[in-house]
Amino acid sequence: MSMKTIFCALIVSVAVNTQLLAQHVHHQPETQAPVKDSTATPIHDNHTRTTDGGKHQEDGRKDSLEKHHQHKHSGATHAYSLSLPMTRNGSGTSWLPDNSPMYMLMAPAKNGTWMFHGSVFMRYNNQQINGKTTRSGAQFDAPNWFMAMYNKRIGGNGLLNVSAMLSADPLTVTQRGYPLLFQSGESYKGQTLVDRQHPHDLFSGLSIAYTQRLNSKIDVFGYFGYPGEPALGAPAFMHRIIAMNDPDAPLGHHWQDATHITYGVATMGVRLDKFKVEGSVFTGREPDENRYDFDKMRFDSYSWRTSFNPDASWVFQVSQAYINSPELLHPHNNVWRYSASAIYASKVTNSGRYFTGSLVWGMNDGQHGPVEHSLLAEGTRQFTRQAVYGRYEFVQKSAHELALEEQFGDALFNVHKLTLGTNRKLFKMGPVELIGGVQASVNFSPTRLHSLYGRAPVSGQVYIQLRPALMKHN
Repeated sequence: MSMKTIFCALIVSVAVNTQLLAQHVHHQPETQAPVKDSTATPIHDNHTRTTDGGKHQEDGRKDSLEKHHQHKHSGATHAYSLSLPMTRNGSGTSWLPDNSPMYMLMAPAKNGTWMFHGSVFMRYNNQQINGKTTRSGAQFDAPNWFMAMYNKRIGGNGLLNVSAMLSADPLTVTQRGYPLLFQSGESYKGQTLVDRQHPHDLFSGLSIAYTQRLNSKIDVFGYFGYPGEPALGAPAFMHRIIAMNDPDAPLGHHWQDATHITYGVATMGVRLDKFKVEGSVFTGREPDENRYDFDKMRFDSYSWRTSFNPDASWVFQVSQAYINSPELLHPHNNVWRYSASAIYASKVTNSGRYFTGSLVWGMNDGQHGPVEHSLLAEGTRQFTRQAVYGRYEFVQKSAHELALEEQFGDALFNVHKLTLGTNRKLFKMGPVELIGGVQASVNFSPTRLHSLYGRAPVSGQVYIQLRPALMKHN
């Protein structure tokens, strides 16, 4: 099947489903700019002081109660808490800031709510702009993923969640994945994938969870995924807001969030007001080369994570995992992985403007080699129609990771990468937006690798993206 045929099929499929969803989808109403009242003096986001004898006294409080009533009966809550907003949903059981923008479709159901999320990039990706090397490449491709989630209230304080995530990557970016300088992880035809990002499995997530609310500040929950995501690290890169603009996986993906597709994971956790503590047992082995099957459940690894949301703008997490035999080609190598992150999101304005950023650290300790660190800083500034975004990455990669053991033995290389991009909303098709964008990256190659990569290889891409429109916060 040609790439042109795949692109056409994707466009037709999305367009048809968009029209069907538009007939049933219930959007969160867009917030209108407040009407100025010469008799009122605002003193808080949800409250108003009046000077007309109390005519409008407690208007803000009544509005808040009415919104709570609507929220209560819509079923539109967090996936694992009846007391938290849906905007806190990250990947797996992770948290985002409550201010996080939502690119999502919603459809009411009896005693519950359906939510749909996803993204399709159609692009030209060139990893050799300033000169072709033995490690570079270029191709037309279409990274993508689609997610559906159902929340159902059980009794007065129970919540059932069922989620599914799919990706057509094996078809649209090929079984070898897409070119990405200095990327490493997983394999193809028995060979380590290097300078390419592997495709994600067709079934990237199938999970079920139940949460019991003990009171407004305490929840206990259980989660099972096949595949799913253990309690480890920040929300996976695909679920952080920059991924709504940048289609590339971070170079530190396998240091920070590669466990987001795990064939067999069970998690138990408790929320204590602004804190959450959770632990998982899961399968350490990364997905195999067959992108369409279900891998064997092993439950041979474990992790823990503590998360903290001090207010609506911030979320912090620290986590640790023992991962048994993650690599298919090196089954005797086990890894201790450590992670810490901070994510910030400003309020979404009436015109759809916001800023969000992440700082993510991850470390792999393979026990039989050097400890490898990674650091990522990323941010997105969204204007009404235009977005500007960027990402800085640092990661330590061994000669083994880059398939250069014969030449460099046990050497460890420090890799730096800077990406800047911008995109613009072109038009809407029902509840879906069409985005046009361009981005470029500079990879700072270690001196010993100049002969293979060049001094500072430049890569870039142009793309068209289909995604749900931004939902305004109340």
